[in-house]
Amino acid sequence: MSPIDVVAIGEPLYELNRQPDGNWLTGFGGDTLNVAMAAARLGSRAAYVTRLGDDIFADELRVLMQREAIDTSAVVQDRGAPTGLYFVTHGPTGHVFTYRRAGSAASRMRPEDLDPALIASARFLHASGISQAISDSAAETVAAAIAMARRAGVRVSYDTNFRPRLWAAEKARPVIEAAAAWADILKTSAEDAEALFGLRNPAEIGRRVLGLGAGSVVITLGKDGVALATRDGLEHLPACKVAAVDATGAGDAFTGALLAELARGEALAAAARFANAAAGLATQGYGAIAPLPRRAAVEALLATPG
Repeated sequence: MSPIDVVAIGEPLYELNRQPDGNWLTGFGGDTLNVAMAAARLGSRAAYVTRLGDDIFADELRVLMQREAIDTSAVVQDRGAPTGLYFVTHGPTGHVFTYRRAGSAASRMRPEDLDPALIASARFLHASGISQAISDSAAETVAAAIAMARRAGVRVSYDTNFRPRLWAAEKARPVIEAAAAWADILKTSAEDAEALFGLRNPAEIGRRVLGLGAGSVVITLGKDGVALATRDGLEHLPACKVAAVDATGAGDAFTGALLAELARGEALAAAARFANAAAGLATQGYGAIAPLPRRAAVEALLATPG
C-alpha cells in the first residue's frame, strides 16, 4: 500500500453556518475530517476512517473527500443510521455550535471496521477526544486504531478536543489520559486543560501531559498564540495577525498543517509556525473546511513582513 501521511479517524458532519444576512451557508466539518482536509490542501496524502449514513449528506461528504483526494477506502456506509449535522451561529462572544448527531452512523464505528494495512502505511494516525466521546464503540475503535499504529511504528497525533456536551470531565479524563500516554504529538487548548486538569498555565499543562507519556505537547492559547512543550522546555509562538471572521475549525486547521509539515520532515517549532499561519488564514472565511488554505497562501503570509 502506498504511504499515507495522515490517517484520521472520527465523525464527519454536514455543516450549516448562519451568515450575517440570516441565510444558512452549507458546508462540512467534524474535527478529524477538518484535520485530514487541512493536511490534504497542503499537499499531504490523507485518508479517513469513519461511517456515513445512506443519505444526501453522506453523498455530499463523499464527493468532497474524493474531490480533495482523501482516501475513502475505510469509509463504511451504514444504512441504519443518519449522517450527523451541526449548525454554527455567531454572536458577541464568538461562534456557537448546535449539533444533531445522536445515533449517527459514525457513532456506530467498530474495531472491525479498521484496516490494519491502511494504518500501518501512515506516517501519522490522528484521533481526538470527540472521536471517542460519540459512543463507547467509537472509543473502542479509536483505542484499537492507536494500538495498531503503535505496533506498526506509526506516530500518533491526538487532540483532547473536550466537549462537555458529549461527556462529563470525570468520564473523559481517564480515556483522554490513556490516549495521551501513547501520543507522539498531543494538541490541547488552555480551555481543555482547565476543564480536564484544572490547569491554565502552559508550563504546568506541558508538565502534566508530558508526565502522562506524550512525546510533545502543543497548547493553543487563542489570541496569545501557541506554546510548545517538550522535554527540552517550553517555547511560545505568537499568533498570526489576520482579520478573522469565523474561527470555526481553526484549531483543526492548525493540527492538519502541523502534521503536514512534520510529515515533510520539518522540526516541531518550524511546523508549528507554519501551522499558526494556516490557522490564521482559515479564520478569514466562513465554515470549517471551505476557507482551509493552500500551501502558496500560507507561505505568502509567512513571507509578509511584520
